[in-house]
Amino acid sequence: MPDTVLIVDDDPVQRRLLDAAVRKLGYAPLLAEGGEMALQAVADVRPEEVRAVILDLMMPGMGGIEVMETMRRRGISVPVIVQTAKGGVETAVAAMRAGAFDFVVKPVSPERLGTALANALKVEALEGQQRRKQGRVPDKFSFRDIITRSAAMEKVIRLARKAATSDIPILIEGESGVGKELIARAIRGESARRGKPFVTVNCGAIPDNLVESILFGHEKGAFTGATEKHAGKFVEANTGTLFLDEIGELPLDVQVKLLRAVQEGEVDPVGARGTVKVDIRLISATNRDLLQRVKDGQFREDLYYRLSVFPMTVPPLRERKDDIPLLVRHFVSRFGSTEAGRSVTGISDEALRLLSAYDWPGNIRQLENAVFRAIVLCEGDVLTAEEFPQIRAQVEGIDDRLLAEAAAPDPNEPADPPEQAGETRQDPPQPRSGLLRVLDESGHVRPLDAIEHEVIRFAIEHYGGRMSEVARRLGIGRSTLYRKLKEMGIDLPEGRRESD
Repeated sequence: MPDTVLIVDDDPVQRRLLDAAVRKLGYAPLLAEGGEMALQAVADVRPEEVRAVILDLMMPGMGGIEVMETMRRRGISVPVIVQTAKGGVETAVAAMRAGAFDFVVKPVSPERLGTALANALKVEALEGQQRRKQGRVPDKFSFRDIITRSAAMEKVIRLARKAATSDIPILIEGESGVGKELIARAIRGESARRGKPFVTVNCGAIPDNLVESILFGHEKGAFTGATEKHAGKFVEANTGTLFLDEIGELPLDVQVKLLRAVQEGEVDPVGARGTVKVDIRLISATNRDLLQRVKDGQFREDLYYRLSVFPMTVPPLRERKDDIPLLVRHFVSRFGSTEAGRSVTGISDEALRLLSAYDWPGNIRQLENAVFRAIVLCEGDVLTAEEFPQIRAQVEGIDDRLLAEAAAPDPNEPADPPEQAGETRQDPPQPRSGLLRVLDESGHVRPLDAIEHEVIRFAIEHYGGRMSEVARRLGIGRSTLYRKLKEMGIDLPEGRRESD
């Protein structure tokens, strides 16, 4: 059965072209004409059945970046290949920052698309094998297993060691991917409950209508679909440690029951006639500002102070860059011998400098994924900067070679007709690769109306004078666009007002 590739584009012509190209490459296309429909499609067929996504970034409603951010929040790790218009360097960089696997420039050739899809599926398949091979974090994980030489991280470890000596509730704060669960596991590993269960719950990944049942359990027949009794995570963790990740995502009504469970040491299973006593050590984690959510009325103040008896904050990777070389070498050692049939034994100094220069918004998880993908696609035995094109694009900008490769024309398409002798093209001057000049010759920011004027002229040129498309891509109505053209003294493309 062919692998399923989800195609997301609001342009029906682009969808048809990509549908045909994906079928020709031997994959099964699944079409969506917008971000909301794409997320629904993934939910309907289960994320694991969609092997890759080809995603247009500029769409009305939910744009491509928001789609990727939503997928990440929901734990959907399908590789995404984004499409950008010619010259959309900033857009491509933003997409890579949001977690895109690769980018292509419209119109993409079948060869370039085939390479991107093959690489994405290859990495995705080996990532799944690697996760199964590695299994879970060792049961005896402790602070000695945390890789760091950062002073900021050492301070967190000292605090966590103190917390491990008692059973008080702990709140671990920090951005996504910094290693909050590892800190929680290390606390448990050096506590009196180290030989007892360690149960983890990602509160942000549970549908609101199932949170109460999953946490506190339910009786058989308590609701439609409850065909058997379920103990719940609190009971599973009894005598051990319960780790509630993304605690800030819990609905308010569940927060009330959680507060009682923490205060009284008992839970109310859904449909049960009585309570169940539990003895747990509770560790919570969040990448949100919980105090702000308290102020916004989205998190109970009494629960916040009950959970944060012992708070600690794990610093992001950009604030502990001394750890990057250590982590990279650890990941190379861990992933170096891959199922791809090659062995990677090291990384070049240039590549290490490149990785150290990046700010890693996805933190250690993003670094781990980047190293793994580089190893899978590496042709030699040492990783070089060439194996990290996405990171290089963000640190140094997308160079002309990468942009040219992404925009490589289809060799089967007829070339543009050559210019006649003596004929010169009178294209209006445009900034390089569609970039807009923000500063004037004196180094001051240019007036907003001048930049707006340039954006509108560029959009008209870029979309061939198709005014409906220009208005849609600029996010304004056609009447507003025509008014601005008149105010700015920009002549309308001949016949466009009537026929567009």
